[in-house]
Amino acid sequence: MSHLSYEESIKRVYYGLRLLAIVTLAEVFISLLGKGHIIPGAEKYAAILYIAGFVIIILSAYKAYFIIYEFMHMKYEAKGLALTVLLPTALLIWAIIAFFQEGDSWKDRREQIKEKNAKPAQIQEPQGMHIQNDTYTLENLM
Repeated sequence: MSHLSYEESIKRVYYGLRLLAIVTLAEVFISLLGKGHIIPGAEKYAAILYIAGFVIIILSAYKAYFIIYEFMHMKYEAKGLALTVLLPTALLIWAIIAFFQEGDSWKDRREQIKEKNAKPAQIQEPQGMHIQNDTYTLENLM
């Protein structure tokens, strides 16, 4: 572990806070830009939304990396211990993606059911329920 003086430690913490604030402000700006609040009409283009989303994901991952390695002091720990923190995080991200996909699939099926229920019902005569008149006559039984 690095041995910093108290003043150096305080400077390092303030550096981290400023860095996180700047990255957060950049994320907010990119989000507003992608949604068309800064440049009206930009939200009509799917490419801008995808690029903005991708950049926000990258910046969020960088913030998570910085918080884990600086504030949780993982950069001073053994590599194996750092991986015990990062591997469950990667599995959690995988689970979130799987839940989003499952939710989208459920939404699509729900829309199909709504469409079927919106159609008027067709009244049909029951088939196979009628017994013919000559089925149970005395002539057939003997």
